[in-house]
Amino acid sequence: MAKCKKSPKRFDSINVIPFIDIMLVLLVMVLTTATFIKQGVIPVNLPEAKSVDKEDAKKEIAVYVNDKGEMFYEKDKVDLLTLEQKLSAISKKQTVVLRSDKDSKFQDFVSVMDILKRLGHEQLYIVTKK
Repeated sequence: MAKCKKSPKRFDSINVIPFIDIMLVLLVMVLTTATFIKQGVIPVNLPEAKSVDKEDAKKEIAVYVNDKGEMFYEKDKVDLLTLEQKLSAISKKQTVVLRSDKDSKFQDFVSVMDILKRLGHEQLYIVTKK
């Protein structure tokens, strides 16, 4: 019994069709699952951050602080006392989204955060742009 030697198979070309198929499937997955940036009603120039978390799709309460130091609960202009009253009326499990202009005073941001902490709201998102 003599053993046959197999000659090594030579690859002259690469079949790229499976690679293209995989890339098309990945492209379709990315396009169908991509979320689009939802801009608020109040014009706010958002600060930038390196890490970004996605927002939940459920209903959320929006709090805005613009560059003039004006605060908004949803679309209504409010002062700190009114903001605290409105936030105390909602559930502690309700998601609160804070959009603070990057040119606003840091004290305005801290005041809103202080109210949220005092009221025990833990579902808080601070919106930035990447």
